[in-house]
Amino acid sequence: MITPASSPVARLSNALPFWLSMALAPLPWIGALYGGWALALAPVCTWYIVSLLDAITGLNEENADPATGEDQLFWYRLVVMLWAPVQFGLIVSLLAYVPDAPHLSGWEKVGVFFGMGVISGTVGIVYAHELLHQRNRLERWLGDLLLAMVLYSHFRSEHLLVHHRYVGTGRDPVTARYNEGFHRYYPRVLLQCPPSAFRAERAMLARKGLPWWHRSNPFWLYAALQAGALLLALLIGGWIGLGLFLVQAGTAIWALELTNYVEHYGLTRKHLGNGKYEHVQPQHSWNASHRASNWLLINLQRHSDHHYKPDRRFPLLQSYAETEAPQLPYGYPVMAMLAMIPPLWRRVMNPRVRAWRRTFYPEIRDWGPYKTFSLPQPR
Repeated sequence: MITPASSPVARLSNALPFWLSMALAPLPWIGALYGGWALALAPVCTWYIVSLLDAITGLNEENADPATGEDQLFWYRLVVMLWAPVQFGLIVSLLAYVPDAPHLSGWEKVGVFFGMGVISGTVGIVYAHELLHQRNRLERWLGDLLLAMVLYSHFRSEHLLVHHRYVGTGRDPVTARYNEGFHRYYPRVLLQCPPSAFRAERAMLARKGLPWWHRSNPFWLYAALQAGALLLALLIGGWIGLGLFLVQAGTAIWALELTNYVEHYGLTRKHLGNGKYEHVQPQHSWNASHRASNWLLINLQRHSDHHYKPDRRFPLLQSYAETEAPQLPYGYPVMAMLAMIPPLWRRVMNPRVRAWRRTFYPEIRDWGPYKTFSLPQPR
């Protein structure tokens, strides 16, 4: 048996593939310098090249020893923590250069920041997600900074206090309903998630006997960080820079919500009666063991284990067999592209949802209340 002290997961050679994100960092600058075809590098490499690598490298279903200690995970933690200053440096330097770049047309300038948004959404928010799940104050602070760079700070509260608690029920806005296309899902979560996150924080303060306006409400921090990000963009890049920064943030949010849509589409937890639901299990999240996209997304696609064991760091997340958790046919980049075409998405995913129901809940005969989330809400 492997002990934490000798765990092979600690080797630098095993951690290096997860540094793939650093290879993406120069791409927005290449687009800014050359314009034209170079603008496609960031989205093509982030989505299409990684998907091609998935097809070449196949699946990785090996599991690290979950008892591996924190001291064995230095190289994994380092890349996640370094990304915050890297992304900050990218955005600030692009804001200083692109608005006045004479060789770039207006649409090319937008294209540079669209590519930056692809990266800050695909990498930055995923890394923020990992950081916000940790108890270390520095890591959580870096996570807050990453979210402020894309104007989505409420994600911390919504994800930790709402999504993980209520996933697979009607109280979780992020759980995509069966037959709900992405283009209906997206405006719904944009409208529902911020107030849902605020209500969760207000309820926590109320349990402590504090009003919502108390200084410990993190929404004050969110507002300050996001206002600081907008002001910095305006000071560095002027009004054009501010507009380009908003393009970057909007693209990142869209990339995040595409991922959220994929992760739980059509999956629900069994209602036990009187507003009680079963505990979250591996079968309540779609799992994907595609090697290259898990390198890029730091094992986010092992989402079944993440919800089952939310405190587990990404290199220790476990993969599950098809009998334990539902499996996606492709990695997240391909699935996100499919989600943009709802008829194609339904053709691929609806039969899998129906098979999931037969496998895990053969005793449920009427799925109507689950599809509409008309069952009593969890308490």
